[in-house]
Amino acid sequence: MSSLLQASDITHEDKVVWLEDPAELDYVRQALDKTPRRRGKPRYCRDGRMVGFAELCDTAEADPDSGLQKRRVFYLLPHDRDAEPDGLYRAGAPGEAVDPRTIEPRRVGMKTERSQQGSAAARTTA
Repeated sequence: MSSLLQASDITHEDKVVWLEDPAELDYVRQALDKTPRRRGKPRYCRDGRMVGFAELCDTAEADPDSGLQKRRVFYLLPHDRDAEPDGLYRAGAPGEAVDPRTIEPRRVGMKTERSQQGSAAARTTA
């Protein structure tokens, strides 16, 4: 599913569950995945690791074609800034990356100076 989300994609979110402390991360990638359940940790089938996920309210309806729920998943890949601070994303960030501090249920998340330039850049301008 697309990783460039709109508010209309996540109107049935009830809760965001973090598997890692979001305060320790400059950015997370977000994507919509189709899962069989509204709640609980969804299956993860990407490289890297899942760092969080959204749970849906009881009134969330399944996709009529697949019968699956559309849920937001937050993840990082092996070459992301947290694992390789001097790597590809030393400056800049992937298109689907947002600051985890801006994520709430039913709120897509935003790009910030920290997510785009890193915590060191944010500290020097603060």
